[in-house]
Amino acid sequence: MSGAVPSGFLALPSVDTDLAREIQESLEKVEELLRESVASSDPLLTEAASHLLEAGGKRFRATLVLLAAHFGDPTMPELIPAAAVVELTHVATLYHDDVMDEAELRRGEPSANQRWGNSVAILTGDYVFARASEMLADLGTEAVRLQATTFGRLVQGQILETSGPREGVDPVDHYLKVISDKTASLIASSAEFGGMFGKVDPETIGTVTRACDALGMAFQLADDLLDVASESTDSGKTPGTDLREGVLTLPMFYALRSKNPEDERLKSLLGRPLEESEAEEALALLRVHPAMAEAEATLQGWADKARTELETLPASPARQAFELLCDYVVERSG
Repeated sequence: MSGAVPSGFLALPSVDTDLAREIQESLEKVEELLRESVASSDPLLTEAASHLLEAGGKRFRATLVLLAAHFGDPTMPELIPAAAVVELTHVATLYHDDVMDEAELRRGEPSANQRWGNSVAILTGDYVFARASEMLADLGTEAVRLQATTFGRLVQGQILETSGPREGVDPVDHYLKVISDKTASLIASSAEFGGMFGKVDPETIGTVTRACDALGMAFQLADDLLDVASESTDSGKTPGTDLREGVLTLPMFYALRSKNPEDERLKSLLGRPLEESEAEEALALLRVHPAMAEAEATLQGWADKARTELETLPASPARQAFELLCDYVVERSG
C-alpha cells in the first residue's frame, strides 16, 4: 500500500485550514492502522484483504468520525481505532456486495470476486469484519453494541434490496428504506462513534448523528443521479451502469410513475438488463426526463434536513465543515 491518504472532505474549499490539517494528520494514522489490521500470516489473505484498501476511496466514514470529535476533544486516542473500525466495516460490506452483484470492477480495479472467486471474496469480507470486531473489543461494550446494531441494519438493507418491495409497499418508500439501512446507517454511526470517543455532550452527539443520517441518504441519492447524469468515468463508475444491469434507482422509480404516453418507451427499458444500444437510448431519455429534477429535489430535501440539524449547533469550524459536506454531496450529483 502506498500510504497516501485519499481526500474527500479535505478537498472541499473554504474548510478551516487548522481543522483540515488536524483531520489530515489523523487520517494518516488511520491509514497506517488499516494497513496493519488486515495483515495476516497467510499471503493470499493479506493480499485479498488489502485489495480494496489499496484501491483507494475517500475514507468518508473515517473522516466523519474524526470531524464529529471536533465538537468535543479530538485528541482522544480511541478515535483512530474507531475511525478504522467504521472504514473496515464499510470495506467488508463491499466484498460481500460485489459477490451478490457479480461485479467485475470496484474503484476502477478488478473486484475481489473476479480476481480470486466468490469463496475467497466472501471469506475476505468476513475476515475484514472480524478485524474490525477485534478493535471494537478494546473500545468497550457501548461501541460493540452500536456496531452490532449498525451491522444488523446493513444486513437488513441488503436483504430488503435483494427481496424487493412486498405487495402493497410503495417501491419508492422501499428504496428509501434500503438506502437508510444499507448506506445511511453506517454514515450516521460514524458520527456517533466520533461523538462518543470525542467526549462530546449527548445532545450534540444526537444532533450530529441525525444530521449524518440525512447526509447519508443524500450521499446515496447523489450516486443514483451521478450514474445517470455523468458523462465520464471520473466518478469511478461507468455512466449508466445501473441502467445496463436493470437496477432501479430513484430517478427510474419516478420515471416509472409517469402516466405520459410518450414515456412508454423509456419505461419499457427500465428494470431489465440492456444491450449497449438500449442503454444509450435509455440514458438519453432519462437525462431529460422530469424524473431527474424530481430525484434532485428529493436529494436536496435530505441535504436540507441535515443542514437544519446542524443549524442548531453553535458556529464553529466543525459545523462549517459539515455544512460544506452537505453542499458537496448535492453538487457531486450533477
